[in-house]
Amino acid sequence: MKKKVEIDWKNLGFDYMKTDQRYLSYWKDGNWDEGVLTEDNVLHLGEASPCLHYGQQCFEGLKAYRTKNGDIQLFRVDQNAKRLQDSCRRLLMPEIPDETFIKACLDVVKANEAYLPPYGSGGSLYIRPMVIGVGNSIAVKPASEFLFTVFCMPVGAYFKGGLTPVNFMVSAYDRAACYGTGQQKVGGNYAASLIAHEIAVEKGFADCIYLDPTTHTKIEEVGAANFFGITKNNCFVTPKSLSILPSITKYSLLYLAENVLGLKTSEKDVYIDELDEFSEAGACGTAAVITPIGGIEYKNKLHVFFSETEVGPITTKLYDTLTAIQLGDIEGPEGWITKL
Repeated sequence: MKKKVEIDWKNLGFDYMKTDQRYLSYWKDGNWDEGVLTEDNVLHLGEASPCLHYGQQCFEGLKAYRTKNGDIQLFRVDQNAKRLQDSCRRLLMPEIPDETFIKACLDVVKANEAYLPPYGSGGSLYIRPMVIGVGNSIAVKPASEFLFTVFCMPVGAYFKGGLTPVNFMVSAYDRAACYGTGQQKVGGNYAASLIAHEIAVEKGFADCIYLDPTTHTKIEEVGAANFFGITKNNCFVTPKSLSILPSITKYSLLYLAENVLGLKTSEKDVYIDELDEFSEAGACGTAAVITPIGGIEYKNKLHVFFSETEVGPITTKLYDTLTAIQLGDIEGPEGWITKL
């Protein structure tokens, strides 16, 4: 008999919840062990672990969904595996093979199936894999031992009141350095963004826009998400830079914009003083899929795109198409969906 849990599925937020099992694997003497599922949600590591002092750690975020017929499926898990490998290489950590990463995610979802929100609730099972450098070492050098863990929790619909535009302000802070770790999903990028986010919220904005760290003239990221805009001649445009995290959601939208909606697409420099070329704009990432941008404040002037209260038609179509694939309502491109 399958386990049942008492959860108010309709009122889930994006908060930590301890579930039953998580995956844990240990690297030492040049090899990863076989890994285990454990009920213990406390990591045991030395006080001089390099992840704590020098930030040698990286992570991922992806989701599992319940389909209308009760199946369970993960969205583009292979791309998360490859991005984690890239982060590991950049931080001199041992890589997690594709098959190990994918199996760990599937095993964790299966072990915590009771926590997967039902179809139609707007919720999903958020999966957090991460690699951290452990083993006591106070010197500034790569760790001698590493942990790879995967845990999960149910999360609710990002937009409780439906898809609604929000406003952003341009920040004077940089999220990541040019030729730094902006392309990798590492904790330091997010730590650097906390103060900019707090300032934006205090001023009444959803979050902030980061400009390129070299010239401060080009849009890079929107909070912890990627930026996209729809031009007035129906081209899907997203910034290209060495310090932007390669969002799996963004590249999925790029594909759908071109191959399903029939739009032109372009990855290029997006200058902050050329916002007039866009009729719609949004931020995209795992949590919300798309956050519609109503307006961007720059130099004390709010530039409004389609509307501050209504979502543009192309943004809506992109959101509906991608979420339908994730939920199994329509078939996605080959390789996008991994079923449990």
